[in-house]
Amino acid sequence: MKVLIVDDEQLARDRLARMIAGYDDYEVIGEAANGIEAVKQAATLQPEVVLLDIRMPGMDGLETARHFGDLDEPPAVIFCTAYEEHAVEAFNLQAVGYLLKPVRKDNLEAALGNAQRINKAQLAALSSEQPPRRSHISARTRRGMELIPVDDVRYFQADQKYVTVRHAAGEVIVDETLRDLEEEFADHFVRVHRNALVAAHYVIGLDRLGNGHYQIRLRDVDEALDVSRRHVAAVRKFIKKL
Repeated sequence: MKVLIVDDEQLARDRLARMIAGYDDYEVIGEAANGIEAVKQAATLQPEVVLLDIRMPGMDGLETARHFGDLDEPPAVIFCTAYEEHAVEAFNLQAVGYLLKPVRKDNLEAALGNAQRINKAQLAALSSEQPPRRSHISARTRRGMELIPVDDVRYFQADQKYVTVRHAAGEVIVDETLRDLEEEFADHFVRVHRNALVAAHYVIGLDRLGNGHYQIRLRDVDEALDVSRRHVAAVRKFIKKL
């Protein structure tokens, strides 16, 4: 089985790699030092199992596991961490196993054995959980899996079944609903139209047009977005708080 090791500490990655090298049925095909790198490598290398640290700077292991669920072939996940309090949350995310550091060889062997018997589609259930809001939005593009920092997103705009994510470096399309995004990021985005959410900290003004329509202006965005009549009052109230 192909294994990807993810840990922000090189010594921890080396130790796991040495232990796995002693098993004939497992091969380490890659390593990653953070969640963003892990998601990109998983999309490219298609590991069957990921040994995933939870406490990492930037994107932590729990969010990383959620992004694995967006892959065509999600890997089985075994969390490795020194913090036992994460055990319940990790199992709620339907991880195959949970290993406490320092990882013991017999525990690792048992967890890898369980990984063979678990359906990799299990991570699809992550979307039904209620974890903390993501720090990144994942999108599959011609360049592979891209991770967009939520703090860089200017707006989300729906078009039929897809949503366009406008961010600092351009835009991508994601297969998510505007309603789900609004619920997850309610504290950071404001609804301006039935098809659009805008990032609160990029709003710079609300303009009334000659025809009685309204548009909202965003910092670093050339085009203005329409504000529907039903949302004008809420947007005005929101802008007064800025």
